[in-house]
Amino acid sequence: MSETEGGTADAVSTPAYSSPAKSLGDPGITPLSPTHIAKDSDANDAVEQSFLVVVAIDFGTTSSGYAYSFTKEPECIHVMRRWEGGDPGVSNQKTPTTILLTPERKFHSFGYAARDFYHDLDPNESKHWLYFEKFKMKLHTTGNLTMETDLTAANGKKVKALEIFAYALQFFKEQALKELSDQAGSEFENSEVRWVITVPAIWKQPAKQFMRQAAYKAGMATPENPEQLIIALEPEAASIYCRKLRLHQMIDLSSKAPVNGYNASDTVGAGFTQGDRYIVVDSGGGTVDLTVHQIRLPEGHLKELYKATGGPYGSVGVDYEFEKLLCKIFGEDFIEQFKIKRPAAWVDLMIAFESRKRAAAPDRTNPLNITLPFSFIDYYKKFRGHSVEHALRKSNVDFVKWSSQGMLRMSPDAMNALFKPTIDQIIQHLSDLFEKPEVTNVKFLFLVGGFAEAPLLQQAVQNAFGSKCRIIIPQDVGLTILKGAVLFGLDPAVIKVRRSPLTYGVGVLNRFVEGKHPPEKLLVKDGTRWCTDVFDKFISADQSVALGETVSRSYTPAKPSQLVIVINIYSSEQDNVSFITEPGVKKCGTLRLDLTGTDTLVPTRREIKTLMQFGDTEIKAMAIDVATSKSVKAGIDFLNY
Repeated sequence: MSETEGGTADAVSTPAYSSPAKSLGDPGITPLSPTHIAKDSDANDAVEQSFLVVVAIDFGTTSSGYAYSFTKEPECIHVMRRWEGGDPGVSNQKTPTTILLTPERKFHSFGYAARDFYHDLDPNESKHWLYFEKFKMKLHTTGNLTMETDLTAANGKKVKALEIFAYALQFFKEQALKELSDQAGSEFENSEVRWVITVPAIWKQPAKQFMRQAAYKAGMATPENPEQLIIALEPEAASIYCRKLRLHQMIDLSSKAPVNGYNASDTVGAGFTQGDRYIVVDSGGGTVDLTVHQIRLPEGHLKELYKATGGPYGSVGVDYEFEKLLCKIFGEDFIEQFKIKRPAAWVDLMIAFESRKRAAAPDRTNPLNITLPFSFIDYYKKFRGHSVEHALRKSNVDFVKWSSQGMLRMSPDAMNALFKPTIDQIIQHLSDLFEKPEVTNVKFLFLVGGFAEAPLLQQAVQNAFGSKCRIIIPQDVGLTILKGAVLFGLDPAVIKVRRSPLTYGVGVLNRFVEGKHPPEKLLVKDGTRWCTDVFDKFISADQSVALGETVSRSYTPAKPSQLVIVINIYSSEQDNVSFITEPGVKKCGTLRLDLTGTDTLVPTRREIKTLMQFGDTEIKAMAIDVATSKSVKAGIDFLNY
């Protein structure tokens, strides 16, 4: 019996259904019988046919973009039209992930347009406008994410995160549909598009569900038609793209030149042999995501060998170090005030830093100059009563000088020092990964994502791991995820086996066994002795699960009249969990079975068989009333429980 709170049912769990994954043992076994596979791909084709185009949105921490491909010509991936208003020193088809709302909190603009408009506002006016940047990280860092979670604008005002994400997705939806309509010469309908949105693989379920809710709010898909939207994992998308790379499309760091000795039309696939293992390091603005895949030829299907790992070690960490440096020179109190009082000038300063950050390189000898906005110099004098130049002279920061042109002059060492903490974290994380027994004999390491363009990161990875495997960078490294996400949308079944990041299960009552169960867990009910809080495990952390594989359990409503069964789902990072009360076990969501609308003429003891899938990018559930074989509405909720 499942323990549930708040007056919902005690449901009886029949342990007769054991997880199919357990009996598999070795992850090398494909757990799908051939008939199963055939059925699977047919179902998939049926879905594909109904969409004319796949549009993937890479919603990044620092920059975003979309790409698309018509299902009739899947080989041809179109990256979105070039955007107006770029930055010096930053050539990119993506646009900054920045959004501007009017003082009335209505959507105004996105990307460069938002940034430029905000920047041109009069300071007295700009403080009423709501400007957001780098807000995606909030979904990663918020422990108890809900639909009510807030984001803070540059002026300190708060807005619901769901609204901001929905506005951003709606903006991309409209841009993409407009571009498609222009191409087709007629109005393109949303219903003809399959949408793909990318998220970091290390994101927890609530953040993925949050993204899906925002997309529903933006009108991309509906809860009734969830298949229209696929959540793709960023490093998986990159991996799908990398395995198709031709040799002239990548740079092999070990030789610092395109790989010779192969025909240029070969794919890495030519370098790939059956069962090859490779790591994809997706280093973006906010997070770094590491995935380990093995390729199965000839189809090129992929299998995950170790659960996705990583952390908040994106290039934003370098910006943060720069901010710390400014605090050290000018005082934390001043920087805090300046950000609030002159938010547009602060944005300017960070843009100036961004272009210099991209000029950092291991062999650089000449200094990097960062222009300080006039209002920074002016406001500092008002705030402190002395000049910026004076502050630099009396601060003990050797590497940063004042140049007569009104710039901060940083030595290359000073710039490299800003990168060091973030790069050290990435290298440390990779070293830990290489220690894992599952991660032996890795042939390639692909560096992808915007931060992979940084020569300092490239050099650090090459120095640390160049002797272990070949380090490869795709040439259009910033667009790798975008293109891979389109390929994933065209064929979501390409990744056949994944690893569960956490252990999931529910709390049940089992018959009490003397000597085995702790006495404090004893519950006597109608003369029967039960053990409470037993953790009934669905799946273990890092267990491999095949696409389409299900874990099934049966539940019975406590009372025949009961119309809803709500079962709490618990998760843990440990894989051997006995009780839901153990440290590290958290309630993470609910499984809800809705029995309304099913026949009332049912046997007194109903059995609801629930099937859960853990092999996809999101956890899914379906349920059947065993007596009538009718499907029961089932949903797993990680946000509103």
